[in-house]
Amino acid sequence: MPRFSYIAKDGSGKKITGNEDGASQEEIINRLQSRGLIILFVESTVYKSDINSESAAENLKSIARRQHLRITANDLSLFCRQLATLLGAGITILEALVIISKQVSSRRFYHVLLGLKKWMEEGLSMHEAMEKNKTVFSQLWINLVESGEASGNLAVVLTRLASYLERNARFRSKILSALIYPVILVFVGVVALLFLTLKIIPTFAELFSGFKMELPFITRMLIGTSSFIRHYLLLMVIIVAIIFFIIKKYMGTMEGRKQFETLVFRLPLFGDFLRDIIVEKFSSEMSTLIESGVPILYALEISERSVGNITVSDIIREIKEQVKQGRSLSLPMARSGFFEPMVVQMVGIGEEVGDLSGMFKKINEFYQEVVETFLTRFTSMFEPLMLIVVGAVIGVMVVGMFMPIFQLSRIGMN
Repeated sequence: MPRFSYIAKDGSGKKITGNEDGASQEEIINRLQSRGLIILFVESTVYKSDINSESAAENLKSIARRQHLRITANDLSLFCRQLATLLGAGITILEALVIISKQVSSRRFYHVLLGLKKWMEEGLSMHEAMEKNKTVFSQLWINLVESGEASGNLAVVLTRLASYLERNARFRSKILSALIYPVILVFVGVVALLFLTLKIIPTFAELFSGFKMELPFITRMLIGTSSFIRHYLLLMVIIVAIIFFIIKKYMGTMEGRKQFETLVFRLPLFGDFLRDIIVEKFSSEMSTLIESGVPILYALEISERSVGNITVSDIIREIKEQVKQGRSLSLPMARSGFFEPMVVQMVGIGEEVGDLSGMFKKINEFYQEVVETFLTRFTSMFEPLMLIVVGAVIGVMVVGMFMPIFQLSRIGMN
């Protein structure tokens, strides 16, 4: 009869390891669960010895096959979906980690998964093992996994988390796709203008130096600008770099970051756009957290840490403190002045009908549409505007360079 090794926890959380003989893995799992144990890992000792006998050369070949070093959002969402599927199929967490680690594309993530497996074999729960990799797994991950472990519905919670990650990845992809074209236009426009300024205008300037005539004002201005840029380009780059470094350093301070955020929020058009993006992210996280059974205070605390904006983080912290004192969520949201009345009313209705996660999901869907619509309109307006500006500048340059030639031809005709 095959022998299986297992790792489990009793009701007090004490780690228990041992070996059992049984006809199958399912029989061992049922036998241990009947004793009130929480199963972490069960595998055949033959399979385990096969794993341990894998040579170092084979490990290196396995790592070499992996496609990239860094851990991408796609790596995390795929891992979450695979783990949810395997756990839902009745496979234990440690076995699932072994299976997934053989398929990941990231070399770094491969080692992260091996680390998770090692720490869980030493008796840590999954969320405790994830806390040792906070640079990889966010507080949202850790708290949702902890909620799933506590409720015994880890597969269900991971499925919701996977849906959240995939939804966010699609949304970010749409934003990036919408911004790529304007960035390319700006880059091409700047390169074209620099080429004209540094190469074409100096050539004409050398030609005009032999003319015995006064050059038009536009021509003199263009030649002077070109000469200034050619002689002081390096100095200008250094000055811009220094200014950028000083601003970045100041923005690294709490006061500087707050002032920058306040300035951005006051910008026409783009201030509202940033607010919409933040509300979209906040509603998406709150919906996922509450739906997964995370208490409202913990959900607000996680959102406070992950919102990525100090000003809004302070607002969420104040909302959390008022909810802690027994107030409804909608009341401090209304008092903050950050959330639009529609959002506040929808949250209030969600509290009344007991479907807060559903309301946050509707808010999230609305703001995703708002952001996508804004980006579509912005890109459709930016393209002709950029073409007009670049065309006008190039047109002025062309006219300025050819005016002396036209004047010279008139003089010759006379």
